[in-house]
Amino acid sequence: MRFVATGDWQLGMTAHYLSAEARPRFHRARLDAVKRIGEIAAEQSCEFVIVCGDVFESNQLDRAIISRTFEVLSAFTVPVVLLPGNHDPLDAASIYDSPAFTSRQPAHVHVLRDSEAFEVVPGVEIVGAPWFSKRPQGDLVAQATQNLAEVAPGRTRIIAGHGAVSTLDPDRESLATIDVESLKAVLREDRAQFVALGDRHATYSVNECIWYPGAPEVTSRREDDPGNILLVDIDPQTHASSVEKVHIGRWSFLVVDEDVNSGDDVSRLERRLADIPDKDSSAVWLILRGTLTTAAKSRLDEVLDHATDLFALVSLWERHTDIAVVAADEDFADLGLSGYLQETLDELAVSAAGDAPTAPAAQDALGLLYRFARSGS
Repeated sequence: MRFVATGDWQLGMTAHYLSAEARPRFHRARLDAVKRIGEIAAEQSCEFVIVCGDVFESNQLDRAIISRTFEVLSAFTVPVVLLPGNHDPLDAASIYDSPAFTSRQPAHVHVLRDSEAFEVVPGVEIVGAPWFSKRPQGDLVAQATQNLAEVAPGRTRIIAGHGAVSTLDPDRESLATIDVESLKAVLREDRAQFVALGDRHATYSVNECIWYPGAPEVTSRREDDPGNILLVDIDPQTHASSVEKVHIGRWSFLVVDEDVNSGDDVSRLERRLADIPDKDSSAVWLILRGTLTTAAKSRLDEVLDHATDLFALVSLWERHTDIAVVAADEDFADLGLSGYLQETLDELAVSAAGDAPTAPAAQDALGLLYRFARSGS
């Protein structure tokens, strides 16, 4: 028996940090990832798909997002089981109870609204631990599994949960932390054969039978292995399981860390950015450190301006970036500045070299003056 485990689709994600031009492409990519999941499920002869929480970004979404979701899911040839998570809990404003959802929900799309065993296909049942609020007052997975009996011979039981496990150093103040030892006991006592969890957006194996599939498209620059789904095989007789990770994500969130102290360093950074493929679906955060002459800093600005035109995002990670600019005499020697412009240059050079709060602004102004003077503006 084979199925797809996935989670954290977060359809309708705002991605406010992206440009207005890139944002619609990012939204579309998430739906395209869902489409690929359906195609893989058919190609790999899977029997169903489990989505372990946070199907939607929130409970307050435009109905068009729900309509587009169902348009994609309608092409699936297998049942799709949705678990409400912390982004889309079953609260009073639940998206799963909205007319836009209930009036168009395909027959093969199921929502786990409680922890009763749901027989998704003959011989296979799913026990879910849905969220009913954004701040549960306990371990929902432990509550869902505490009274489970041993699985009958020839049958298979899967647990679908959402949240941080106790072994991953979660929020110490959260009451919803999933106790790993409790889950291991459920598996050891043959009360379930596999646990699929959502909330962690990077693929992660807690043990051989407890997995986070991760988000099918990247959502944060801090994720170390996003963009995957899991193909899970379970033998109904022996209950032996195997897991295959399949990468389907098309977007990349990258952190580029470079020391820049010369024009050569700037050129190296330029080549590194040029080598990144699929720029229109890549967001780049830069960590830059060093001291540059005004000419080299001007060149860096030109490199970043060009990269901004190509990438979905190019952003300096301000908290980790520290670039000082020095006004080298040779930078301005051949520009023919005189009079007011030369006086301005001298004043800016003094301000830029100091420790005053205005020094960064003076350094930026030096760069602008250099670029304008060099262009003849």
